[in-house]
Amino acid sequence: MSKLNLDQNLIQKARNAAFHITNDVQDFIESHTTVAVERTICRLLGIDGVDETETPLPNVIVDHIVQGGGLSQGVAYWIGNAMVQTGKTPQEIAEAVGKGELDLIKLSAGDRSAIAAAINEIAVKTADRIRENRRTRENYIDTLGEGKKPYLYVIVATGNIFEDVIQAQSAVRQGADVIAVIRTTGQSLLDYVPYGPTTEGFGGTYATQENFRIMRKALDEVGKEVGRYIRLCNYCSGLCMPEIAAMGAMERLDMMLNDALYGILFRDINMQRTLVDQYFSRIINGFAGIIINTGEDNYLTTADAVEEAYTVLASQFINEQFALKAGIPEEQMGLGHAFEMDPNLTNGFLFELAQAQMAREIFPKAPLKYMPPTKFMTGDIFKGHIQNALFNITSIWTNQGIQLLGMLTEAIHTPHMHDRALSIDNAKYIFNNCRDLGEEIEFKQDGLIQKRAQEVLKDATALLEQIEKDGLFVTIEGGKFGGVKRSRTGGKGLHGVVRKTEGYFNPFIDLLLRGER
Repeated sequence: MSKLNLDQNLIQKARNAAFHITNDVQDFIESHTTVAVERTICRLLGIDGVDETETPLPNVIVDHIVQGGGLSQGVAYWIGNAMVQTGKTPQEIAEAVGKGELDLIKLSAGDRSAIAAAINEIAVKTADRIRENRRTRENYIDTLGEGKKPYLYVIVATGNIFEDVIQAQSAVRQGADVIAVIRTTGQSLLDYVPYGPTTEGFGGTYATQENFRIMRKALDEVGKEVGRYIRLCNYCSGLCMPEIAAMGAMERLDMMLNDALYGILFRDINMQRTLVDQYFSRIINGFAGIIINTGEDNYLTTADAVEEAYTVLASQFINEQFALKAGIPEEQMGLGHAFEMDPNLTNGFLFELAQAQMAREIFPKAPLKYMPPTKFMTGDIFKGHIQNALFNITSIWTNQGIQLLGMLTEAIHTPHMHDRALSIDNAKYIFNNCRDLGEEIEFKQDGLIQKRAQEVLKDATALLEQIEKDGLFVTIEGGKFGGVKRSRTGGKGLHGVVRKTEGYFNPFIDLLLRGER
């Protein structure tokens, strides 16, 4: 039963519109590939490391094929053909190409069925590795247990992975359930993934496979110490979105910020490029059991949280449909929203409560990712702590899934360990004292809270029906989300988009999405 008396017909209309919006885009996605998708296939085939110039070998291979004019057939074809012709492994092939000893394009063409068989043999082993990581996570949760929802989610952002480990383990001992390693500033705009452990990030730490491995090991160790499984989160976005998904799946990450719309609006990444990248990245995340976190909360940092709330809901509907198309179940959809209204707004808390309850009722199975106040935080740490307390009350009241804890020093500096401790204590106190608050309270019929939620739903449905007519690309160009306009042919990365030709194949789509072997 809806406590908000939401119109179920409107909800269904909104879902239907989002379904058709994403269908239209899906036709484009499935007819194109990108350099990032092809580099991801390289990684999933076991290609790793760098050449003598420190260029990642997946980049070496894909750049080589691009220069030869062959990317539209897919990197799997060219590597598979080289395997058949030379007897080498994908890693050996990549190293030979990097040294200038092998030209994939000039090799004679082998039998297509032999090429597919060679590639599929390796792809199945990679899928088995990812599946085993999923089983390991499930076994840890069965034996160690985990924190109660909402999961207490905190960030580390020192720039040095080894310092991040110290801060992360400290946060876990204080009560954190999820550790998110913030990426270094600007990494989303790099068209390659750095290699190895890193110690010199700015405002965060480079996302590399070795850094993932180091933090995963550290969280497993402290998880055994405190007696609960600790989830690891990173950023699967930007120009290397699917590559980072692959690295996360192979190193057993548990959550990934994974949203093309975020990259389009706030990093000016070309919309054609990142929507194709998002599809493959979500196929990988879905198969790996990784919870995706979407970025709708960011809209409210550039747009008004009262006037533009309906755009958040509309985007959640669209993200839900994109995720379903990539095989992600509702239980892995950390749809994003935020507590971002001006604290001087009369009854602002009631509006926030209405919207949080609305999201919970419309997406009942999703582990919603609830973001703290940031836009209106000030240097007044006492007021900030109270704002975070109201945010925490709203979360436990409305049964959110993932609680990114607000920091009392949000407007001053990256949090110190004691800042995190205070924020964790704030949340633990409120969550414990108000655990069943939502089960005990109903909302006034036709009162302010019900009317607010109904209004947002009505406006979101109208927007989605308009997007259905105009198309998603046109809507983004018009600045409907976050008040940010982006061009279909502008932004970063468009040069890396290629239309597939006949004979193209990506073995991992069937293997991970459809479960075919």
